[in-house]
Amino acid sequence: MAPSPARIREYAGFDSRIKGDRRPIDGCGSGPYSSRNASEEDGVETETGPIKLTDLASCGGCAAKYSAARLEQLLAGFVPVEAENLLVGLAPADDAAVYRLDDERALIFTLDFFPPVVDDPADYGAIAATNALNDVFAMGGTPLLALSIAAFPEELPMEMLAQIFAAADEQVRAAGGLLAGGHTIRDAEPKYGLAVVGTVRPDGIWPKNGARPGDALFLTKPLGTGLIMTGYKRGYAGTQQLERAIRWMRTLNRDTADVLRPLQPHAVTDVTGFGLFGHAREVAERSGVRLRLQSERFPAIDGALDMARQGVRTSGDPRNRDFAAAHVRADGVSGVLAALGYDPQTAGGLLVSLPAAQGPALEAEFASRRLFIRRIGYVEEGSGVVVE
Repeated sequence: MAPSPARIREYAGFDSRIKGDRRPIDGCGSGPYSSRNASEEDGVETETGPIKLTDLASCGGCAAKYSAARLEQLLAGFVPVEAENLLVGLAPADDAAVYRLDDERALIFTLDFFPPVVDDPADYGAIAATNALNDVFAMGGTPLLALSIAAFPEELPMEMLAQIFAAADEQVRAAGGLLAGGHTIRDAEPKYGLAVVGTVRPDGIWPKNGARPGDALFLTKPLGTGLIMTGYKRGYAGTQQLERAIRWMRTLNRDTADVLRPLQPHAVTDVTGFGLFGHAREVAERSGVRLRLQSERFPAIDGALDMARQGVRTSGDPRNRDFAAAHVRADGVSGVLAALGYDPQTAGGLLVSLPAAQGPALEAEFASRRLFIRRIGYVEEGSGVVVE
């Protein structure tokens, strides 16, 4: 849902005259584009001419993340801080940091930002906010407070920026938090996201390292945002496929977390830039177990498998393969389903590990609330990830 005109006026001080487009950016690596090349038909109309957000970015969404392999190298020599009340930090790293205030309360700290993934300002703001807020839900918490992290070229019209901020504000409110401020700098490449503080009970944290043999594995959103958005940019995917991907990226994991909380899952992480296989590798490695994934059960957004069959890949695909290759065995799995597993997701769903006996009740509760869930595998003794 786009922000209301009143909300936009709150941020910009005047009415918006933007005509938006949802055209996404392709994979990374080609460098910034000049907005002078934008066409008026598929851009954003302003008084100074058409501007498309993605034309100002070298890559968009979670495909812009630093490669997991390089990040591991970067942090290899870093000595994590140790403190009695630091419940989750870098030893090992998780979806967010957690600091205990007392026996009943702990604070979750996380941040996420990225360049535009679509041209529509409201969609961009909502997707970026959702992606940041979902890390709090992935830890079992609820958002409390958020601050904007923003970098924009000065030539962007104020009404465009107002739509980004207003849409983010509405997502934070929908998540149960408050957008209370932020920091904005000048930059040739637009970037937006949030720093988020959430709350959680110290005994209710969902770590990555708790998966146990005998657990069932569930995924709470279909895969394929990267494939569809890249396919749309290249002319393979249609507007309907793009709209579906945008709807999933704008969907908070709030309701999913509400259902999971009473069940006390053993391990949870959100599937984002490293793809399903990369995040599954993290859970397996941190938990000291093997994750066995059943590729025929992988859920896909309509159109994503068609994109994979046509050879569409994001630039994040090879980086994700480099990160997971030594730990993921996918012998006999089709190239199409492997591409789905390595596809970087933006604002993806939760990968959940919990006792298999709880699976039927979990699926029934999700069905009663009309929420998406799919069992995609199980946990066993061993190491790494096996895809069959």
